[in-house]
Amino acid sequence: MKIDEVPQDGAYLIKGKIRDLCYAVDKDGHYTSTLSMGWKPKNEAMQLAWEQVYEHVEEKRQLVLAGKLSPIAFYMELNIMTPSLLAEYTGYSRWKIKRHLKMKHFVKLRPEVLAKYAEALNITPAELVDLEKLREIVIKHED
Repeated sequence: MKIDEVPQDGAYLIKGKIRDLCYAVDKDGHYTSTLSMGWKPKNEAMQLAWEQVYEHVEEKRQLVLAGKLSPIAFYMELNIMTPSLLAEYTGYSRWKIKRHLKMKHFVKLRPEVLAKYAEALNITPAELVDLEKLREIVIKHED
């Protein structure tokens, strides 16, 4: 495709703040990189994917508030992480992380363990243990 044909729909890619790198043919017939603000099918697929992510985050939030999961599960889901990925960030085994996802084990964690999780989840240790904050969070995607 030619540079002037690169899609610029911009409907979803965060209002033009994020753009895709594409390759197109310039006026001299050479391939060159250019930026695209998306095209409708891709934008719609991304919107559906993010809606699903936010649904899963809300499900985890409800399970944390019910005392079935620890806040680590919520923040892990919010950061689109798996126990394996969190294990790589923290240095803890997947088994240990799965154990810490249960509230009964989470409440016994030492401050230095909480700090390591908080750092990996890009929050403060105080935010990690603040269940009142979780009650106030509204999970929704902003168009």
